[in-house]
Amino acid sequence: TSMRQIAEEAGIALGGIYNHFSGKEEIFTSVLEAYHPVHEIVPVIQMSEGATIEEFVRNAAKSMMTALEREPGFLNLIFIEIVEFNSQHLPDLVDITFPKVMSIVGPFADSQNKLKDIPLQSIVRSFIGLMFMQVLTEKLVGSQFVDIPPGEAFEQTLQIFLHGILAG
Repeated sequence: TSMRQIAEEAGIALGGIYNHFSGKEEIFTSVLEAYHPVHEIVPVIQMSEGATIEEFVRNAAKSMMTALEREPGFLNLIFIEIVEFNSQHLPDLVDITFPKVMSIVGPFADSQNKLKDIPLQSIVRSFIGLMFMQVLTEKLVGSQFVDIPPGEAFEQTLQIFLHGILAG
């Protein structure tokens, strides 16, 4: 997309864009920051409840998935960031997001004392990765490999996160 195309779509003169942005990368960064799902995800995780860690994780995961589904363009932004900008802006978004999420789950996890001896940061990172993996695989393959309804596939992903894949 050219700056001229952006100006035309925005309905302003090309020079008007340069009054606000130095170029396409600055526009993209502004869009990525404005539409980052952290604006929706953090509040829904904060509102998640559960008497146990498992209930909390399930409720937080369901809320997170609902928030991600409301912002379908977010994955497009992430792919553009990865392909066009070599992921150079993602660390800034992680710096914004991760402390907020840690402040929510840290006290809850500490109060339960039922987690394996794994750093909480690694657990949160895995949780976020699994949720994005779930969204991505639903978009890429849906039920092509196995005839599993999306809700059941989501439940199985949660089971893997919470209990692993090994029996016993």
